[in-house]
Amino acid sequence: MSQDIHGEKILILDFGSQYTQLIARRVREAHVYCELHPFDMELEAIRAFAPRGIILSGGPKSVYDEGAPAVAEALFELGVPVLGICYGMQLLARHFGGEVVPAGKREYGHAELHAVGRPGPLFEEFFIEGKSPVWMSHGDHVSQVPAGFEVVARTENAPVCAIQDVARRLYGVQFHPEVNHTPHGEQLLDSFVRQICGCSGQWTPGHIIEDAIARIRRQVGSERVILGLSGGVDSSVAAALIQRAIGDQLTCVFVDNGLLRLGEGDQVMRTFAANMGVNVIRVNAEERFLGALAGETDPERKRKIIGNLFVQIFEEESARIEDARWLAQGTIYPDVIESAGAKTGKAHNIKSHHNVGGLPEHMKLKLLEPLRELFKDEVRAIGEELGLPHQMVYRHPFPGPGLGVRILGEVKLEYADILRRADAIYIEELYRTGHYDKISQAFAVFLPVRSVGVMGDGRTYEYVIALRAVETKDFMTAGWYPLPYADMAYISNRIINEVKGVNRVVYDISSKPPATIEWE
Repeated sequence: MSQDIHGEKILILDFGSQYTQLIARRVREAHVYCELHPFDMELEAIRAFAPRGIILSGGPKSVYDEGAPAVAEALFELGVPVLGICYGMQLLARHFGGEVVPAGKREYGHAELHAVGRPGPLFEEFFIEGKSPVWMSHGDHVSQVPAGFEVVARTENAPVCAIQDVARRLYGVQFHPEVNHTPHGEQLLDSFVRQICGCSGQWTPGHIIEDAIARIRRQVGSERVILGLSGGVDSSVAAALIQRAIGDQLTCVFVDNGLLRLGEGDQVMRTFAANMGVNVIRVNAEERFLGALAGETDPERKRKIIGNLFVQIFEEESARIEDARWLAQGTIYPDVIESAGAKTGKAHNIKSHHNVGGLPEHMKLKLLEPLRELFKDEVRAIGEELGLPHQMVYRHPFPGPGLGVRILGEVKLEYADILRRADAIYIEELYRTGHYDKISQAFAVFLPVRSVGVMGDGRTYEYVIALRAVETKDFMTAGWYPLPYADMAYISNRIINEVKGVNRVVYDISSKPPATIEWE
């Protein structure tokens, strides 16, 4: 019998914190479904959503600023538990008659939280011997708690860092439990959604797959679906999930543009066509892509050429598939959040995503997005549950234009072949030495410059390969990965000895910002 995985819902109202998506991810890790919406969500829409609990995020404003973000006055009369985080706690306190003032000493970074009085049901497992390390990011603090609330915790600089009204199930914390820098924060959010809100935890990979299969079958019926398979995590998991639901009604189109990693085209065909029984049409379009890119050196124009040609080829192949009525995409929840923020103008540092916003009118296909509610880590968990290889599910991000933006300047087959082999050696060694899973993204870059070298007592004049490896949580900022010198030296030697045309290897130690992760 299928589970109602959306029957228990947590609503997160976003006041502009850079950590808001992390709150949602922590709630999902507690196996509870949640959605993130703007702070000014209409009260009727909130009632219709029927949340088991509400979380108010942090934000960059002060509650006493003119025009500061607020929520509908009746929100706190809905009778559901509320947890305010940072700005959300200050909003909660001020609403019920407390006072919020600029702090005499602002707190940013690590702090030690000390328990005050009884911890209450939310905090019972949060404190160890009366204290807990936390991550702070605030310039204001609550100076006076409202009637009915009690102080639960303080720090050296802030006398009120956690408050509760147990009877009304209202809670507030000045710190950020959602970040990794608050070691027991995950437990606190788990306690809120499971104990305070009474959620039992239906949001599991097995239940998500079961629910998605049922929904796909209801939507599609007996009609045919096409999917553009890139070999990336999202499209691969979407393909595996849809195939599990409707079998040979799915046809995947895999456009091999000649800018993939070494052996990637064959690997995709083996994984899906040979091992999983998915119907995959492989289009070998290397000559078309390289021909279109000939002479082009501008990064943005290269991206557009590759993207437009991919769509053109995909449409050509789709037109040959009789009775196709659906286009499947690997859209995931962060794509939806970022694009919604771009449209409303309420979010910072967001982008409009290519997967979100509908289809070209001339395609006349209905859209199927089975991963639309999922974060990347959830997509990966589902991929493994569906039987996709671990290495495919957890591989590092690969840009849509592929090696086209990792070859600086003009793209040529010679350059692509050199880069493919160098990158394969680099990644192979990162796996062998145990670094790969510690790195967020690693890749090689081809530099179209030659340098003088010496091989076998002879002069060489060959190309340069740059190696890049970064650590990051959100890909908005990133630091370079400190690969040990001995490993760097071994990788460099292998590339120079095994890849004809390369006589120099360099390691990129730039952070983001000021650099970007990709070179183009």
